[in-house]
Amino acid sequence: MIRTCFAAALTGLIAATTAQAATIPYQNQGTENPITYTFVANSTGSLLAYFYGSGAAFSENLGLLVNGQDDRGTALNNHTSQYGTMHNFGQVNAGDILVFYIDVKTTGHTYYSDISENSDGVNHVYSTAFDGDGKIPTGTYVGFEDLSLHQTGWTDHNYTDEQFVFTVAAVPEPSTWAMMILGFAGVGLLAYRRRNLLPTAA
Repeated sequence: MIRTCFAAALTGLIAATTAQAATIPYQNQGTENPITYTFVANSTGSLLAYFYGSGAAFSENLGLLVNGQDDRGTALNNHTSQYGTMHNFGQVNAGDILVFYIDVKTTGHTYYSDISENSDGVNHVYSTAFDGDGKIPTGTYVGFEDLSLHQTGWTDHNYTDEQFVFTVAAVPEPSTWAMMILGFAGVGLLAYRRRNLLPTAA
């Protein structure tokens, strides 16, 4: 039976089936992950993806679809990216459906975080909450599998071939921007007045 989890992009929490972060990497290697995921942005802001690691021989890049059509292109090559390398996929809005994918350059195949998009019917992702470590912030961890049972005849189901953590950096509300601008103006005015009140040498 396949269960579905909804991941909150900003907080990095995976609700509905787990109350705490699961282990990284996937612990049941060799067995297809039975949990499927729908990633939904729960705030408006820049979607940031941080490279976590890779155990793949194949070369692949991470990509993003927003609401099924807005293809943001690919980045974070699994062989050239360093741990903590960040890519900004641009603004997303609260409620947007986020579908990540890997473009496997070596084989020419593309695999999606939405199992319904995969022609082989295989779940190619494992996901859990990530608590942050100083280099990569708190977010949602996603690990991809780059082999297909139907296309290569076998798969190791290790879900470590392209690993990343994503989060949404919230955009301040207009009222927050206004308060920040007023704050900066006030500080500037105080500095100006203070400078003009300083005694001058006779």
